[in-house]
Amino acid sequence: MKLMRLTLFCLALAITCPSLLGADTTAPSTQRAPADPTVAAPKKDSGRFMQLHESFLARAKQGPIDLLFLGDSITEFWNTRGKAVWAKYYGDKNAANFGISGDRTEHVLWRIDNGELDGIHPKVVVLMIGTNNTGVNTQEQIAAADEKIVSEIRAKLPDSKLLLLGIFPRGPRKGGAKGLVDDWQLKMREIRFVNADLARLDDGKMIRYMDIGDKFLVDGKIPADVMADQLHPSAKGYEIWAEAIQPTLDEMMK
Repeated sequence: MKLMRLTLFCLALAITCPSLLGADTTAPSTQRAPADPTVAAPKKDSGRFMQLHESFLARAKQGPIDLLFLGDSITEFWNTRGKAVWAKYYGDKNAANFGISGDRTEHVLWRIDNGELDGIHPKVVVLMIGTNNTGVNTQEQIAAADEKIVSEIRAKLPDSKLLLLGIFPRGPRKGGAKGLVDDWQLKMREIRFVNADLARLDDGKMIRYMDIGDKFLVDGKIPADVMADQLHPSAKGYEIWAEAIQPTLDEMMK
């Protein structure tokens, strides 16, 4: 009888307080692993992404494109915040802007794989991508993904030169439901690692690497009139960008 009571007691204890008996009470994780940034993938649940992709395909068919900018929101916002600067520097260069806000490396890879570079022959492609992967993927993964993008651009456009830009600096940004400041210092460490890796790809001929990040800084910080949100350039920031790359771009487009 005592043995039966003890057995029933242990059974009840296991049901109500499993941790007391050493049971693993860890709930299965519902958090999804981050996507592999080297594997091409479209942006999920984004009609805007597909609309812009289709518009780029249409622009490619219109031709000609002598200068192509490829990237994320920092590139896309040439169309808004940097519109006047774009007209000033690139208005007469048959330039096209294939930037999409929020894009990560895997999204750009998908766009390349799905026709955005087909049938065009730009003299120069200006590429900057990877800031949206920081804090999500490892720095090694981001560097590998950027290298893969460079490789695919060269394969698709063997006669085009590539101006490869180092990922721009970023500062502390508030976001999320609680408005917390993101770990921008961690992201900057990742950016410095990726940029150092990309610098090795400069062959002095078909691929030129430029890190113009310091141009946006004053005493090591990003002024509000250059990037109000510590990530996206203002009109002044786009002027800084254009001025910084212009001599190299002129040389590459000859």
